[in-house]
Amino acid sequence: MKKLLAVLLALTMVLSMTAAMAESTSEKGTVVYGSTTEIGGDFWFTSHWTNGATDMMLRELSSATATVVTDQGGALVVNPTVTADLTTEENVDGSKTFTITVNEGLIYNNGEAITAKDFVWSTIFACSKTAAELGVKSTANAQIVGGMEYYNGEVPYVSGVRLIDEYTFSVTIEAEYLPYFYDLSYASFGAESIKYWLGEGYDVADDGEGAYITGDFTSAALKDHVEKVRFYAGEDRVSAGPYNLVAYDQSAKQATLTINKNYNGNFEGVKPSIEKIVVVKAEDATWADAIKTGAFNFYDTITDGEQVNTALDIIEEGGFQYVQFDRPGYGMINFACDFGPTQFLPVRQAIIKLLDRNEFANTFCQGWGGVVNGPYGTALWQFKDSEEWLEENLNPYTYDPAGAVELLVEDGWVLNEKGEAWTEGIRYKKVTAEEAGTYLHNVTLEDGTVLMPLIIEWSSSEGNSVSDLLKVMLAESEATKAAGVQINQNVMTFTELLNFYYRDASQGDKYGVPTYGMFNLATNFTPLYDQSYSFTSDPEYVALGYNLNYLFDDVLDWLTMKMVYGVDADDTEAYLTLWRLFIQRWNELMPQVPLYSNIYITMYPDWLENYQQDSFWDFQQAIVYATVAE
Repeated sequence: MKKLLAVLLALTMVLSMTAAMAESTSEKGTVVYGSTTEIGGDFWFTSHWTNGATDMMLRELSSATATVVTDQGGALVVNPTVTADLTTEENVDGSKTFTITVNEGLIYNNGEAITAKDFVWSTIFACSKTAAELGVKSTANAQIVGGMEYYNGEVPYVSGVRLIDEYTFSVTIEAEYLPYFYDLSYASFGAESIKYWLGEGYDVADDGEGAYITGDFTSAALKDHVEKVRFYAGEDRVSAGPYNLVAYDQSAKQATLTINKNYNGNFEGVKPSIEKIVVVKAEDATWADAIKTGAFNFYDTITDGEQVNTALDIIEEGGFQYVQFDRPGYGMINFACDFGPTQFLPVRQAIIKLLDRNEFANTFCQGWGGVVNGPYGTALWQFKDSEEWLEENLNPYTYDPAGAVELLVEDGWVLNEKGEAWTEGIRYKKVTAEEAGTYLHNVTLEDGTVLMPLIIEWSSSEGNSVSDLLKVMLAESEATKAAGVQINQNVMTFTELLNFYYRDASQGDKYGVPTYGMFNLATNFTPLYDQSYSFTSDPEYVALGYNLNYLFDDVLDWLTMKMVYGVDADDTEAYLTLWRLFIQRWNELMPQVPLYSNIYITMYPDWLENYQQDSFWDFQQAIVYATVAE
């Protein structure tokens, strides 16, 4: 009966999706995009707050007028559609100035002209205390000359940002952040409407000492408007990308984009011809039926090996094509390393040894991927140039339940809830007040001794096949139970998971409180593999949302910074040496359990031509080139 009810519910979901999409999919030339991650609804033009994969895609489809971009191979290139001239000057104090002139005639989707001010204001915003008070994550104030003085309120302008004339501006980078391996990215600025994003009464000015934003530029004055536009999609949304984000149904987690007739073209002058894109959530349990019945016709970056095989069977039946490519990222369990049992390295290492990662990868990827032992994907050039070195120098953390127990015993997890010698059940450890923190499950004995149980709260997104497999192979496995470890699965929406992961109190007080010791997630890297600040020990940057593992290690912090800051753009050998040392140190400290890196496939309707997706050329870039077959 339960199975029958599940089938009926799934069928109802498919039929409702089909009805909702019938009009869209019947239009040849409409892409109905099935997303494996739900839309969070954060549509600010850049990842200042959160960075869910589908939200990022929607932002990049609607905001894509940058002075410097990456090409099909992932190389940084000047965008001639936007940039008329770009010059650099190395200053006597070691700083570097990028001066950019943008082309005249660039316009937004509403027909308003784009000028230098449209590129400048967002940089000033990112440097400001106002932005930080609104929860923005940015390191711009440290990198740009005069940024910290502005942030601290010492001066009312950013001296390193200059508005030179109507179409020319400059930005000067601090010597401390030079050389930089991705140097040209410092000159990448996007055009955004200050009137739309901040509201009426704001402008950019420069009186000769530096650029600044005019008007009541305080968090109190901006908060309501910023929150409104951040989570808004509609016909009047002002943007300059290939598509307009015209609608978002929060309950259905569905977004609609239409072609921007005023788009100026990408770096090769290409403009889109696919008129409409509808983005829906593809559920693991129903996606195959949904695509067969026309609920959606485009399934991007399919990850699950079983789904890949099913997709290939559907494609063989006709009506679809596909592309396949290596993933520039990996799936993982992410640990919170500052509270509860996962603050202890031996616990993290023990959990890794309690999971047969090879079996997990084989089961999940079905031959379309395998285990990795660090924060990288098989598409990265760093991995390809280091594959043998990684094999020889990284700990593979092979499945070893007995070894996991040894680690736990050595770390003091040898007690029961009464403080007596452990024999069965959950292991406990005597901890200091600092180690105990506010962890929910701590036990205090009559003599004041605080015991921490080996109970790990796990945040797990709903409808997730990785979660389902981890539940069986790790959380509920006999090896885990026998080791004295208890992992509690807490199923929630992906948006809620991200709120807890980011500890984003702006979305509710409960999210700002450390609650979960592990999350299962996945990530992809851009061509700019830059982990600076990912392991920062600076409290200000941690408070802004950097170092989401809350792992504070001086060596890791130094390597992630030195790897990119202090290496010339053409010194690949020096970069790669530091990258390897970073991966090795990461592998020792294991802030995550790397699970797999896989081969993606993307399936799309056979009426779609010229669609070429790759490891660093995503849907939002490739769809601009796609056409409808005649």
